[in-house]
Amino acid sequence: MCAGGPIEIHKPLLCHGLENMPNSSSARKSQRQNETHRLRNRSRRSSLRTSIKKFHAAVKAGADSEAIETSFRAAVKSLDQAAARKLIHKNNAARTKSRLSKLKSQP
Repeated sequence: MCAGGPIEIHKPLLCHGLENMPNSSSARKSQRQNETHRLRNRSRRSSLRTSIKKFHAAVKAGADSEAIETSFRAAVKSLDQAAARKLIHKNNAARTKSRLSKLKSQP
């Protein structure tokens, strides 16, 4: 304790709530990259879910076939991109596309 009050300890920047401090410069770089990738993947995953929800909303609302087809193509494109970027597994993308196609073809 200093005369002026308690000693203030400066913590390093915490990576996603983790208090592990890297021991080497390569580990520091890896930690920075992981945080960047985590945020990027989070955004991409969110937009993927949004495109799928838009398709479901179009089908549920009974929109015209053109609107359903447009939202279906957007959802399939985002699923393919997510699988290509390894955001989701390719079988997961194929399964989801199959389910969306089945939903689209139902009267």
